[in-house]
Amino acid sequence: MFLATQSKQDKEYYTRLLKSAGSLSNLFSESDEPYLYYRFVENLFCKSFKADNLSRSDTSADAAKNKLGIGIKTFSFRSGNTFEKIAEFNKDSVAIRKLGEKEIIKEIAKLRNGRIKATQRIFGLSDMIYHCVARRKGGILLFEVSMDLVNLDKISHLEVEGNILNFKDDKNDYKYNISKSTLYKRFAAEKIISDFDVEILKDPFSQLEKIYADIRKLVFLPIKQQEHIFLPLYSYDKGEKRVFEKSGLNQWNASGRPRDLGEVYIPIPAWIHKTYPNFFPARDVKFILKLPNRNELKVSLCQEGSKALMSDPNKALGEWLLRNVLGLKEGEILTYSKLEELNLDSVVIYKNSDEEFSIDFTKIDSFENFKNDIDATGNSD
Repeated sequence: MFLATQSKQDKEYYTRLLKSAGSLSNLFSESDEPYLYYRFVENLFCKSFKADNLSRSDTSADAAKNKLGIGIKTFSFRSGNTFEKIAEFNKDSVAIRKLGEKEIIKEIAKLRNGRIKATQRIFGLSDMIYHCVARRKGGILLFEVSMDLVNLDKISHLEVEGNILNFKDDKNDYKYNISKSTLYKRFAAEKIISDFDVEILKDPFSQLEKIYADIRKLVFLPIKQQEHIFLPLYSYDKGEKRVFEKSGLNQWNASGRPRDLGEVYIPIPAWIHKTYPNFFPARDVKFILKLPNRNELKVSLCQEGSKALMSDPNKALGEWLLRNVLGLKEGEILTYSKLEELNLDSVVIYKNSDEEFSIDFTKIDSFENFKNDIDATGNSD
């Protein structure tokens, strides 16, 4: 797995910081288990092992390194055999609840597998695992397990307990909570990699006072959030989200001149240019767009009103988006329901410099939330 391949120095740093954070548990809890906030663990993991932090993209992996995707789970050890949440399907819940129990399990399994495969395509990953940080009384233990696809041909042992559907495949045990639209997986600590004690400070507040006494002597520059915007992978038709069949990510299907099957563009609403007039270069000026898999594309703003983000050659963006990420075949129309299956319908563009930008995927409604925040300030039409 992952941890066994890392350097002794990096593993010691990781362990030391987990112990340090756990020692402050009494700031938040009176439990005899160390308290660890999951976002802290994700960030610490990426810093310790120089991994790419994917947590902001809301995909099935929180980190990646050397083509390995890593989901980072932080939970109470209990008996060493516990069910933990691995996916939510809130956007699909209404349709799913109309199905029979067996059909619900098959649909959830398909959606789960689709998200894992999409994560691998987006970031160019060849394998996926879970890195588990389990909290026990007075300490922490670490173990890792594979992030398996649900084997649709081996689903068995369906048991119904109220709103809970229990089922298995040939490798794992699962639970699906219908009312919460949440899928859980059993995590068994069969091969513990590391097990260490944590000294929980009785009075962590005094320790914070000492830290503050030291840092108040320093002058810090204000933290600046990297400049960014969100863009939709869809448009609207009569108030409903839709990917039009002959434009946007289906531009290859437009009438008129012959087009490459990979020709697409990401639509840029007019209010983006009005609200952020200096974010992008001028129309037809080429710049670099760094992809999540570390590849780069040459892109520019095109069409009237600079309403389209396109690549040069213009099939390159489509090859990445349609084939590598969304898994569509040549000539297959992208629909909004496909985006819903993968729980993504927006991208975020980060401005690294005037000549270089980065792109990442964001969960459903990210663009809508971004626009609503802008609307609330009265800055967009």
